[in-house]
Amino acid sequence: MFGIQLVLAIGMSLVDSYRRRGKKPKPFPVTPPRPVPIGDGEVTTYTFGRDLYDDMLAAIDSAERQILFETYIWKGDEMGERFKAALSAAADRGVEVYCIYDGFANLVVSPRFKKFSPNLKVLRYPIYPAGWRPFDLARYGRDHRKILVVDDAQGFVGGYNIGSAYETEWRDTHVRITGPGVWDLKRAFADFWNLNRRRRIGTSERPLLLETASTWEPRIRIHRNVPRLWMFPIRSMYIEAINRASVNVWMTQAYFTPDQDFVDAMKEAARRGVDVRLLVPLKSNHIVADWISRGYFSQLLGAGVRIFRFKDAMVHAKTSTVDGSWSTVGTANIDRLSLQGNYEINVEVFDEAFARTLEEIFATDQSNCLELTQGEWEARDLHRKFTELMLAPLRPLL
Repeated sequence: MFGIQLVLAIGMSLVDSYRRRGKKPKPFPVTPPRPVPIGDGEVTTYTFGRDLYDDMLAAIDSAERQILFETYIWKGDEMGERFKAALSAAADRGVEVYCIYDGFANLVVSPRFKKFSPNLKVLRYPIYPAGWRPFDLARYGRDHRKILVVDDAQGFVGGYNIGSAYETEWRDTHVRITGPGVWDLKRAFADFWNLNRRRRIGTSERPLLLETASTWEPRIRIHRNVPRLWMFPIRSMYIEAINRASVNVWMTQAYFTPDQDFVDAMKEAARRGVDVRLLVPLKSNHIVADWISRGYFSQLLGAGVRIFRFKDAMVHAKTSTVDGSWSTVGTANIDRLSLQGNYEINVEVFDEAFARTLEEIFATDQSNCLELTQGEWEARDLHRKFTELMLAPLRPLL
């Protein structure tokens, strides 16, 4: 049975790859960057890669003391080269530059691109991280985080990887944080660096030590999934927010493969009158994930959850806003790999103005969506129902 599922998944991926050859995503509506004051700092939201990359590169160019850069995918294309050159130039002028990227996610990137200036401190998170402990499941998580921190002044976090396609062809969400919230991003980076530095770089590599910040912003919280420590707070953060909702839950997810408890939380919220909306890609870059995700649609639609499918481009955002006061933006998808497997990071924000910004972004995205009705879903072809049934056992693997 597993063999049939595997062959079906591989076949679907190959056919989908063939169909996509030469096709370019169409333009989609975006919301301009918008800063929201929170305490002594700001949180600026980005929904278009070019806007984000311009500000990230400007931040790198302005660095005076330290740059902390971490990404899951770092393409060796024009945009990847621009980031590499900017980081190298910063190191050449005396800035301390630390870089982390995931080895598995960049298998197809040219080895020539991965040769960095000796002035850069680069940690390549290994393809096989378990080492001599193959049965220790805590050592198999991928580094799926995307972080940039420049000095103590500004930090960026969200769904955007680094690459030319993401600059204009993908719809994603990132935020820039200034003020005390930057410190929690610095700690997240330093903790991961120090956890892996000796085995990945050398026993002589000194730890990354940070001064302790004297202030913190209670309306901004950073949640980190750390599989080595069996810490997975992001799932709990989502479920707690959904369970408390009384007005609305608007969620955008690139890959939606939740566990049953997560689905039940959404269904119960809808049944008590909460406006629960889920926005997902009409067709993502992983067709198998799409088909597995659809296996939950009957339950959700039956409970009153509204499902919107973003057309003509890949929506890669991982965001949610609840009741006009609570929001989150980050790297974690709603699937097993993100919520119970990978190193992830999400920002949780308690602020009405920021929640309004995410609601406006959701409304803009919804204008580019097709809503899936229960009647349309129930009338789907028999072969589609069969495929969903066959792929359902793969949910725990994704």
